[in-house]
Amino acid sequence: MEIKEGMMESDDGVGVVTESGKEPAGPSSSGRDISSPDQFQVLGEVAQEGGQEALLKVDHNRMKRLLRNRVSAQQARERKKGYLNELEVKVKDMEAKNSELEEKLSTLQNENKMLRHILKNTTAGRRESVSGGEGSM
Repeated sequence: MEIKEGMMESDDGVGVVTESGKEPAGPSSSGRDISSPDQFQVLGEVAQEGGQEALLKVDHNRMKRLLRNRVSAQQARERKKGYLNELEVKVKDMEAKNSELEEKLSTLQNENKMLRHILKNTTAGRRESVSGGEGSM
């Protein structure tokens, strides 16, 4: 492997690491695809610590982080599902209440219409009796 100026080869066989602790883009000599800056930093630290133990520690920490993330994502999905179920229950309750209120409105409108009709007939009957009473005197 040829090492360019300003680069050094790590002693644990991880790959070429620049002075800034970053590897060139693309697959490393270990066969891993290294593309994010975080991975560059981790590999730089591994190269400094040296040995397979450091790689195992990094893999173990990564696996723990991935597992925590997976659990957290599952909990978020469950919270979302619960929230959506609550919203569906609220929608059903509000639709039922809305139907009840629409029925009550219709009943009250019919009652109002009927009372206006009665009032109109009652006042018309009084007018007739008042006007009829004046004419007979």
